[in-house]
Amino acid sequence: MKQLTLALAILAAPALAHEDIADKYPQSELYNKPVQVIPHVYSAIGATAPPTYENSGHNNNLSFIVTNEGVVVVNGGASVRLAKALHDEIKAVTDQPVKLVINENGQGHAMLGNAYWVDQGVDILAHKDAIEVWEADGGFILQGMERYNRDKAEGTRLVTPNLSFDDKHVVEMGGVTIEVLHLGPAHDPGDVQVWIPQWDIIIAGDLAFHERMPPIFPGICTSCWIETFDGPFTDLNATYVIPGHGHPTNMEMVRMGTTDYLKDLREKIGAHIDEGGDLAGAYYVDQERWKYMDTFEELATKNAGRVFEEMEWE
Repeated sequence: MKQLTLALAILAAPALAHEDIADKYPQSELYNKPVQVIPHVYSAIGATAPPTYENSGHNNNLSFIVTNEGVVVVNGGASVRLAKALHDEIKAVTDQPVKLVINENGQGHAMLGNAYWVDQGVDILAHKDAIEVWEADGGFILQGMERYNRDKAEGTRLVTPNLSFDDKHVVEMGGVTIEVLHLGPAHDPGDVQVWIPQWDIIIAGDLAFHERMPPIFPGICTSCWIETFDGPFTDLNATYVIPGHGHPTNMEMVRMGTTDYLKDLREKIGAHIDEGGDLAGAYYVDQERWKYMDTFEELATKNAGRVFEEMEWE
């Protein structure tokens, strides 16, 4: 009962990761101290804001699963210092060694900390498409982190995951079955979801958003993202959802923050195109309904322009 009460309290506390808060855990490189979402599953909730020196690039969720035979970490972190800070917190929770790190995609805050974990002798797993992105863009991603993180970037180097998969990779550890899934196209090539059926929890990665506006990158198929979310992801019917950004929540909240948003934006852009509108006008379609989301100011107009470019050719 105590654990359920804690989990419900976490689910009901979306305002605490707001982008205006520079650092909620100043004694650590982490933005937030890890919390136990359900028994054995922890997450350090990052800032729902762009990466900065103040948040040390911890603007995504760094999660870990504790079993009686070892620990599985989800996301390598944005630097080796951030990865070490997470490891220090893991050691405070359990004596079990970290045996696997899963990168949720090929972005910097998922993979730049890989060097730390490799130096600890830990295997690193990612989807093959995420590895392809990393091998093509890793140098540029590292340079971007070095610019905002300055001295905190020291020691970080590029390390490619040594394990890869296509659709599904199953980890059996300490009586726990952990399914690492690629359910389909979404926010970024090679997006990964970590599903633990026996505990009814999914670490959804950047397939799912609710507190922060979903970023739509150039070339992303938003209709495919919607199809992945409304199809295989929804079919899992998870009780607990740890999104890529923001607090642990439930399916209804991430549905509203992800596919409800994408469908609404596509509807607005579609109407704009039907009326003969151009790209310049697309930036001004009405997104006021979504203004409550963090990073709205940074992303809303960019998202509108990218959906216009996508739908113009549909």
